[in-house]
Amino acid sequence: MPVQALFKPFHLGALELPTRVVMAPMTRSFSPGGVPNSKVIEYYRRRAAAGVGLIITEGTTVGHVASNGYPNVPQFFGDAPLAGWKKVVDAVHAEGGKIVPQLWHVGSVRRIGTEPDASVPAYGPSEKLKDGQVVVHGMSRQDIQDVIAAFAQAAKDAQSIGMDGVEIHGAHGYLIDQFFWEGSNQRSDEYGGSLANRSRFAIELIQAIRAAVGEGFPIIFRFSQWKQQDYTARLVQTPQALGEFLKPLSDAGVDIFHCSTRRFWEPEFDGSELNLAGWTRKLTGKPTITVGSVGLDGEFLQFMVNTDKVAQPASLENLLERLNKEEFDLVAVGRALLVDPDWAQKVRGGREQDILPFSREALMTLV
Repeated sequence: MPVQALFKPFHLGALELPTRVVMAPMTRSFSPGGVPNSKVIEYYRRRAAAGVGLIITEGTTVGHVASNGYPNVPQFFGDAPLAGWKKVVDAVHAEGGKIVPQLWHVGSVRRIGTEPDASVPAYGPSEKLKDGQVVVHGMSRQDIQDVIAAFAQAAKDAQSIGMDGVEIHGAHGYLIDQFFWEGSNQRSDEYGGSLANRSRFAIELIQAIRAAVGEGFPIIFRFSQWKQQDYTARLVQTPQALGEFLKPLSDAGVDIFHCSTRRFWEPEFDGSELNLAGWTRKLTGKPTITVGSVGLDGEFLQFMVNTDKVAQPASLENLLERLNKEEFDLVAVGRALLVDPDWAQKVRGGREQDILPFSREALMTLV
């Protein structure tokens, strides 16, 4: 199967990508003090130089007291972090690539003791107590507005330092997804109850970002059915329900949907071969990004624990077939690109035999 489909340009308004290869957002935790440094700049530059059309950065925290959940994660607020990101942008652009930050709030995943202020508890849709102590602060309407404002400001800052758009992290059991998910959203106000109500936070957040950046600045929205807490979870069970969920998000200002699955080749619903990105494109008419174990024979879950397993490069035939049929528009590559910055170049040149295998050790260094 010819690989040309992966290397055709993609246009959406002012966004012009040289290839369909997207670098998936992957938390790396190599930014002490929340500031991306010279190693981080070089990490992203190398992928742009080797033919990645669009880089979606690792999750970057917005300017809210409880947005962060992990050590050494980069921030997307404050003078020093934004100056660091400006250097990343300039390096990627110099290589002909495009880049967007993934804007992130971890919500109730945060633990007491986490930087930057160890005393701040998690914030989430609903309060949670443990041994009489508040471990998750149930967000008030004012808290919701504060977080929305932080996302809007981050998007505006992204635009001002030359980023090519933004991605909103609405997947994987983090804050926005916690509002979507009935299990974590027990609210009785207008932000809880039906899925339409549970989507209100995300809709208002997207609208605020659109108002902050104006028309024409791309907004990507990442969502998932599965959660870190439950890999079999499904937000919606049918194509009709998926359409009802996505339409308000699309109308609010989403330009591209990033449809997170664990294995891109799996059908999303019975009776059709379409994956989540395929269904999303069909239902919304918006471009979509597919993702999930692209280019590897072992999915990422196997590497969340200590293991000596190695994921070997895998055939791209199924992926290319689907891309040629326009089931989706863009292809996000995660671990295969994490371990091998030249992955896209090797695929394009027919050098699959030179692609590096992925092992857990790759997570320990930035290359």
